Amino acid sequence: MRTVKLLLSVALATTIFTSCTTDVIVDDYYAPPPSMSVNQLLNSYELWYVDINSTLGYGTTPFLQKAFTLSFRNGVLFANNNLVGIGSSGNGFGIDVASYDAYDMILDISHDIDGFETFDVYQIDNNTIELYNPNNDTSYFLEGYQRGNFDYDLVFYDNIHYFLQEYEAWEKTYTSDFGAINEFDNENYLQFLAGGNDSEFRSSQDASGTNFNNLFWDYTGLYGVGNISGDFYLKTLTLDYDFFDNEHFELSVINDGKIELYHPTSGTVYEFVGRGYIQYLKESNTKGKTATQKEKLRKFRNDKVDNPRESTRVKA
Repeated sequence: MRTVKLLLSVALATTIFTSCTTDVIVDDYYAPPPSMSVNQLLNSYELWYVDINSTLGYGTTPFLQKAFTLSFRNGVLFANNNLVGIGSSGNGFGIDVASYDAYDMILDISHDIDGFETFDVYQIDNNTIELYNPNNDTSYFLEGYQRGNFDYDLVFYDNIHYFLQEYEAWEKTYTSDFGAINEFDNENYLQFLAGGNDSEFRSSQDASGTNFNNLFWDYTGLYGVGNISGDFYLKTLTLDYDFFDNEHFELSVINDGKIELYHPTSGTVYEFVGRGYIQYLKESNTKGKTATQKEKLRKFRNDKVDNPRESTRVKA
């Protein structure tokens, strides 16, 4: 009897162990993931940040190059193409730029101006997707965020050179009473040109109040924007004036339409107000755009170098 009981116990234990082992295998290794359609994937995040530095390939899809974020909302594609108003424009989504259709991991976009493009959609990880354009053999990588946890300020200040390009001109409206007299006192307007190498500026000594369409640009040169360690919101701005050397400033943004330039050499503070806002809707429909303003396309940032010096301004 004891032998029978022992055999039955072994058989029962073996059955239970086998059953449990099978369940673990099924649960841990063979259970298929819940299916997600491409529409569900695109709608899983409110904003998709276009990580332009991760782009693979040599082709260009213009509306992706100019967008900071994309949002897929019920067949309508929204984009934040401008830094002016980013976070508030369209409740954070930006502007309506296209219609789209998504099926079988394929995304068809009909842009209002740039026309039709088709993409293969790949999910890289939980919040990253790849849009592969077979027509130009180029992949764009998008990172997903909800509006509540997206850092609009980070995007703004990390791309501030594009912000400077979003006005036809910057008019000097204030010069501090303190500070030594210097050559830059005579410059009343600045313009930062889009396109090309994104590093060309122009300046004018025309009288304050001149319409930006009637400005005579006295000088054209190169400019650069850099970081200051320890202060994310403060930047350096260098204007290359050959005839009186470079002019160096500390650049602060007061609001979407006003900047402050502190000139360490003279100790002078200037304020400039943006004139002629350029809204990057599409190439053929850009508010206030002149022939000198080329289309904005975001580029790789291999030349961005942090400036290790601290702020030179004496703070009260």
